[in-house]
Amino acid sequence: MRTSLIALAAGGLLSVGQALASEDCGRVQIADMNWDSATLLANVDHFILTHAYGCDAELVAGDTIPTGTSMIERGQPDIAPELWTNSFPDALDRGVEEGRLRIAGLSLSDGGEEGFWVPTYMVEENPELATIEGVIANADLFTHPEDPSLSAVYGCPAGWTCQITAANNYRALDLESEGFALVDPGSGAALAGSIARAVERQEPWFGYYWSPTSVLGRYDMTMVDLGTGVDEEHYLNCTSQEDCADPRPTMWPSSPVQTVTTNDFAERAPAAYAYLESRSFTNDEMNEMLAWMDENQADGEFAMEYFLLSYEDMWRSWLDDEAADRVAAALGL
Repeated sequence: MRTSLIALAAGGLLSVGQALASEDCGRVQIADMNWDSATLLANVDHFILTHAYGCDAELVAGDTIPTGTSMIERGQPDIAPELWTNSFPDALDRGVEEGRLRIAGLSLSDGGEEGFWVPTYMVEENPELATIEGVIANADLFTHPEDPSLSAVYGCPAGWTCQITAANNYRALDLESEGFALVDPGSGAALAGSIARAVERQEPWFGYYWSPTSVLGRYDMTMVDLGTGVDEEHYLNCTSQEDCADPRPTMWPSSPVQTVTTNDFAERAPAAYAYLESRSFTNDEMNEMLAWMDENQADGEFAMEYFLLSYEDMWRSWLDDEAADRVAAALGL
């Protein structure tokens, strides 16, 4: 059984933060979502809130819409470290307007990124492949896995929202007339596997993916420029709708990924709330962590330990000196 690095480092230590601030922060529930970036953030927040601010913190299972709804209606959990808030913008806005919720800041400063991608080594050899015109002009490179007479563009698995957006952009770009067939990979794992297989063999690949992910942390990919910019209104009203009759090409808009708290938590624990306002990852930083998690089969707790012990300069930048020193003491640094 793996022994917790932090348990070894901090064994027997009484958190100074707990002694100083427990009455102010009190009991705090943190939503631990079931994907890697969210569970990493939840575990980092749990450790820092406990040791820097003396919160009686606990992790509770969560998911985007159930967690957001519970925070609005019941005031629990106190913190959702990573909410993709475009999933329920109206309810979130209402919760903020009614004084139930606070938007602490961006969990991912770049937002979630989606698009069509090609391996960067292809662009280095032929820069025009960074554009959709270049991909179309070189369609014969992207051989379909089941029919060599066709070119392949990989879409999303059936039932995923991105299946709709990728298919509508495929139609909007008229890729079928250019010899491309849209490939349903069957599962998220199969889609990731198709990228890994192509990159490890230095072969062509073209299709939909998103960031941050462990795949884009491990493999250098370039987002293809559709030459359209982002038409957010059309994306919302047509591209993202299954019954979109006449889609126009558009880049995917960035998805806001935010840390949300209850208003009660923000008011009773302003110092802890200020930490959440500062705590943020770029997509490159998160991709690097997700790649490490994938390579090491790490859960959120193990990844949190690795992050706090390996990226001290980063997490210190989120805290004042006294709070940062309390975290360092708990880590045995």
